[in-house]
Amino acid sequence: MSTIAAIIPASGTGVRMEQKTAKPYLLLDSIPILVHTLRVFEALPLIDAIILVVRDNDRIYVRNDIILPFAFTKVTDIVSGGEMRQDSIRNALPSLTSDHSLVVIHDGVRPLVKHHLLEQVIEAAKNTGAAVVGVPVKDTCKTIDTDFFVRQTINRHSLYQIQTPQAFKKEILLAAYQEADKNGFYGTDDASLVERMGLPVRVVAGSYENIKITTPDDLLQAEIIVGRRKSPRICP
Repeated sequence: MSTIAAIIPASGTGVRMEQKTAKPYLLLDSIPILVHTLRVFEALPLIDAIILVVRDNDRIYVRNDIILPFAFTKVTDIVSGGEMRQDSIRNALPSLTSDHSLVVIHDGVRPLVKHHLLEQVIEAAKNTGAAVVGVPVKDTCKTIDTDFFVRQTINRHSLYQIQTPQAFKKEILLAAYQEADKNGFYGTDDASLVERMGLPVRVVAGSYENIKITTPDDLLQAEIIVGRRKSPRICP
Protein backbone atom coordinates (compact mmCIF):
# COMPACT_ATOMS: atom_id res chain seq x y z
CA MET A 1 0.00 0.00 0.00
CA SER A 2 1.39 3.40 -1.02
CA THR A 3 0.92 6.17 1.51
CA ILE A 4 2.10 9.74 2.05
CA ALA A 5 4.08 10.90 5.06
CA ALA A 6 4.70 14.46 6.17
CA ILE A 7 7.86 15.58 7.95
CA ILE A 8 7.36 18.79 9.90
CA PRO A 9 10.55 20.36 11.29
CA ALA A 10 9.79 22.54 14.32
CA SER A 11 13.03 22.62 16.28
CA GLY A 12 14.02 26.24 15.67
CA THR A 13 14.84 28.38 18.71
CA GLY A 14 13.58 31.66 17.27
CA VAL A 15 16.38 34.06 18.16
CA ARG A 16 15.00 36.68 15.77
CA MET A 17 11.62 36.57 17.52
CA GLU A 18 13.26 38.06 20.64
CA GLN A 19 11.16 35.73 22.79
CA LYS A 20 12.06 33.18 25.45
CA THR A 21 9.44 30.83 24.03
CA ALA A 22 10.52 28.89 20.93
CA LYS A 23 8.80 29.95 17.70
CA PRO A 24 6.57 26.88 17.23
CA TYR A 25 4.94 27.43 20.63
CA LEU A 26 4.25 31.15 20.35
CA LEU A 27 0.54 31.91 20.23
CA LEU A 28 -1.25 32.77 17.00
CA ASP A 29 -4.93 33.55 17.50
CA SER A 30 -4.52 32.20 21.06
CA ILE A 31 -3.23 28.81 19.85
CA PRO A 32 0.40 27.68 19.40
CA ILE A 33 1.69 28.20 15.86
CA LEU A 34 2.58 24.52 15.60
CA VAL A 35 -1.02 23.54 16.33
CA HIS A 36 -2.24 25.57 13.35
CA THR A 37 0.28 23.81 11.10
CA LEU A 38 -0.53 20.32 12.38
CA ARG A 39 -4.27 20.91 11.96
CA VAL A 40 -3.83 21.48 8.24
CA PHE A 41 -2.05 18.14 7.80
CA GLU A 42 -4.32 16.28 10.21
CA ALA A 43 -7.39 17.33 8.26
CA LEU A 44 -6.07 16.47 4.79
CA PRO A 45 -7.08 12.90 3.81
CA LEU A 46 -4.06 12.57 1.50
CA ILE A 47 -1.68 12.67 4.50
CA ASP A 48 -1.40 9.34 6.30
CA ALA A 49 1.35 10.02 8.84
CA ILE A 50 3.10 13.01 10.39
CA ILE A 51 6.67 12.84 11.67
CA LEU A 52 7.29 15.83 13.91
CA VAL A 53 10.81 17.10 14.57
CA VAL A 54 11.36 19.21 17.71
CA ARG A 55 14.16 20.06 20.10
CA ASP A 56 15.10 17.05 22.22
CA ASN A 57 14.11 18.79 25.45
CA ASP A 58 10.69 19.62 24.00
CA ARG A 59 9.57 16.11 23.07
CA ILE A 60 7.65 15.40 26.29
CA TYR A 61 6.10 18.87 26.30
CA VAL A 62 4.96 18.51 22.68
CA ARG A 63 3.38 15.13 23.35
CA ASN A 64 1.62 16.19 26.55
CA ASP A 65 0.67 19.77 25.69
CA ILE A 66 0.12 19.71 21.93
CA ILE A 67 -0.40 16.22 20.51
CA LEU A 68 -2.68 14.81 23.21
CA PRO A 69 -4.84 17.83 24.13
CA PHE A 70 -5.45 18.79 20.51
CA ALA A 71 -6.16 15.13 19.58
CA PHE A 72 -3.70 14.76 16.72
CA THR A 73 -3.98 11.15 15.61
CA LYS A 74 -1.68 11.19 12.57
CA VAL A 75 1.53 12.05 14.45
CA THR A 76 3.33 8.71 14.40
CA ASP A 77 6.70 9.85 15.74
CA ILE A 78 8.29 12.81 17.54
CA VAL A 79 11.96 13.02 16.61
CA SER A 80 14.78 15.08 18.10
CA GLY A 81 16.07 17.85 15.86
CA GLY A 82 19.68 18.38 14.82
CA GLU A 83 22.05 21.31 14.75
CA MET A 84 20.91 22.45 11.28
CA ARG A 85 17.55 22.08 9.57
CA GLN A 86 19.01 19.50 7.19
CA ASP A 87 20.21 17.49 10.19
CA SER A 88 16.68 17.59 11.60
CA ILE A 89 15.15 16.22 8.41
CA ARG A 90 17.84 13.53 8.26
CA ASN A 91 16.90 12.48 11.80
CA ALA A 92 13.31 12.00 10.65
CA LEU A 93 14.06 9.84 7.61
CA PRO A 94 14.44 6.56 9.56
CA SER A 95 10.84 7.00 10.75
CA LEU A 96 9.59 6.52 7.19
CA THR A 97 8.20 3.07 6.51
CA SER A 98 8.14 0.81 3.47
CA ASP A 99 4.53 1.88 2.88
CA HIS A 100 5.47 5.52 2.36
CA SER A 101 5.91 6.27 -1.32
CA LEU A 102 5.92 10.05 -1.14
CA VAL A 103 7.16 12.52 1.49
CA VAL A 104 5.97 16.08 2.10
CA ILE A 105 8.25 18.41 4.08
CA HIS A 106 6.76 21.56 5.57
CA ASP A 107 8.03 24.16 8.04
CA GLY A 108 6.34 23.92 11.43
CA VAL A 109 6.22 27.73 11.63
CA ARG A 110 4.48 28.14 8.29
CA PRO A 111 0.94 27.71 9.65
CA LEU A 112 -1.14 29.45 6.98
CA VAL A 113 -0.71 26.89 4.20
CA LYS A 114 -3.97 25.79 2.60
CA HIS A 115 -5.07 22.33 1.51
CA HIS A 116 -5.11 23.16 -2.19
CA LEU A 117 -1.37 23.98 -2.12
CA LEU A 118 -0.62 20.67 -0.46
CA GLU A 119 -2.77 18.80 -2.96
CA GLN A 120 -1.12 20.52 -5.92
CA VAL A 121 2.46 19.95 -4.79
CA ILE A 122 1.70 16.30 -4.00
CA GLU A 123 0.18 15.77 -7.45
CA ALA A 124 3.17 17.44 -9.11
CA ALA A 125 5.61 15.26 -7.16
CA LYS A 126 3.73 12.14 -8.15
CA ASN A 127 4.20 13.11 -11.80
CA THR A 128 7.74 14.52 -11.74
CA GLY A 129 9.38 13.06 -8.64
CA ALA A 130 10.00 16.37 -6.86
CA ALA A 131 8.00 19.58 -6.50
CA VAL A 132 8.09 22.78 -4.44
CA VAL A 133 5.79 25.71 -3.80
CA GLY A 134 6.98 29.17 -4.77
CA VAL A 135 5.89 32.72 -5.59
CA PRO A 136 7.39 35.27 -8.00
CA VAL A 137 9.84 37.73 -6.45
CA LYS A 138 8.19 41.16 -6.30
CA ASP A 139 11.15 43.42 -5.57
CA THR A 140 14.10 44.36 -7.74
CA CYS A 141 17.06 42.06 -6.98
CA LYS A 142 20.72 43.06 -7.22
CA THR A 143 24.02 41.35 -6.53
CA ILE A 144 26.60 43.37 -4.58
CA ASP A 145 30.32 43.18 -3.96
CA THR A 146 32.12 42.97 -0.61
CA ASP A 147 32.01 46.78 -0.27
CA PHE A 148 28.23 46.78 -0.77
CA PHE A 149 28.33 48.34 -4.22
CA VAL A 150 25.90 47.01 -6.82
CA ARG A 151 27.46 44.60 -9.28
CA GLN A 152 24.41 43.61 -11.28
CA THR A 153 20.64 43.96 -11.44
CA ILE A 154 19.03 40.56 -11.97
CA ASN A 155 16.00 40.00 -14.17
CA ARG A 156 13.43 39.10 -11.53
CA HIS A 157 10.96 37.59 -14.00
CA SER A 158 12.73 34.24 -13.70
CA LEU A 159 13.19 34.47 -9.90
CA TYR A 160 10.90 32.66 -7.48
CA GLN A 161 10.81 32.75 -3.70
CA ILE A 162 10.58 29.11 -2.69
CA GLN A 163 8.43 28.06 0.24
CA THR A 164 7.23 24.81 1.73
CA PRO A 165 5.49 22.41 1.33
CA GLN A 166 8.00 20.50 -0.78
CA ALA A 167 7.16 16.98 -1.90
CA PHE A 168 9.33 14.13 -3.15
CA LYS A 169 9.09 10.51 -4.09
CA LYS A 170 10.66 8.73 -1.14
CA GLU A 171 13.45 7.06 -3.07
CA ILE A 172 14.52 10.41 -4.56
CA LEU A 173 14.59 12.15 -1.17
CA LEU A 174 16.56 9.33 0.46
CA ALA A 175 19.08 9.26 -2.39
CA ALA A 176 19.50 13.04 -2.26
CA TYR A 177 20.23 12.98 1.46
CA GLN A 178 22.61 10.07 1.09
CA GLU A 179 24.52 11.92 -1.62
CA ALA A 180 24.63 15.14 0.40
CA ASP A 181 25.88 13.29 3.47
CA LYS A 182 28.61 11.59 1.48
CA ASN A 183 29.91 14.94 0.25
CA GLY A 184 29.25 17.02 3.36
CA PHE A 185 26.90 19.26 1.40
CA TYR A 186 24.33 21.47 3.12
CA GLY A 187 21.63 23.06 0.99
CA THR A 188 19.27 25.91 1.72
CA ASP A 189 16.25 23.64 1.32
CA ASP A 190 15.49 19.98 0.61
CA ALA A 191 14.93 20.60 -3.09
CA SER A 192 18.48 21.89 -3.47
CA LEU A 193 19.76 18.42 -2.55
CA VAL A 194 17.66 16.92 -5.33
CA GLU A 195 18.72 19.60 -7.82
CA ARG A 196 22.35 18.82 -7.00
CA MET A 197 21.78 15.28 -8.32
CA GLY A 198 20.67 16.71 -11.64
CA LEU A 199 17.04 15.73 -11.16
CA PRO A 200 14.15 18.02 -12.15
CA VAL A 201 12.14 19.91 -9.55
CA ARG A 202 8.75 21.31 -10.51
CA VAL A 203 7.61 24.67 -9.09
CA VAL A 204 3.93 24.95 -8.14
CA ALA A 205 2.36 28.40 -7.78
CA GLY A 206 2.26 29.26 -4.09
CA SER A 207 0.65 31.99 -2.01
CA TYR A 208 2.04 35.20 -0.52
CA GLU A 209 -0.03 34.38 2.59
CA ASN A 210 1.98 31.19 3.12
CA ILE A 211 4.52 33.03 5.27
CA LYS A 212 7.18 31.58 7.54
CA ILE A 213 6.98 33.17 10.98
CA THR A 214 10.53 34.24 11.77
CA THR A 215 10.27 37.77 13.19
CA PRO A 216 7.74 39.71 15.34
CA ASP A 217 6.52 41.43 12.16
CA ASP A 218 5.76 38.03 10.62
CA LEU A 219 3.66 37.08 13.64
CA LEU A 220 1.74 40.34 13.39
CA GLN A 221 1.11 39.73 9.69
CA ALA A 222 -0.05 36.19 10.44
CA GLU A 223 -2.54 37.51 13.00
CA ILE A 224 -3.94 39.85 10.35
CA ILE A 225 -4.29 37.02 7.82
CA VAL A 226 -6.00 34.74 10.36
CA GLY A 227 -8.39 37.54 11.29
CA ARG A 228 -9.21 38.19 7.63
CA ARG A 229 -9.87 34.51 7.02
CA LYS A 230 -12.22 34.33 10.01
CA SER A 231 -14.15 37.40 8.82
CA PRO A 232 -14.07 37.37 5.03
CA ARG A 233 -15.11 40.54 3.26
CA ILE A 234 -18.66 40.35 1.97
CA CYS A 235 -18.90 41.56 -1.60
CA PRO A 236 -22.05 43.43 -2.64
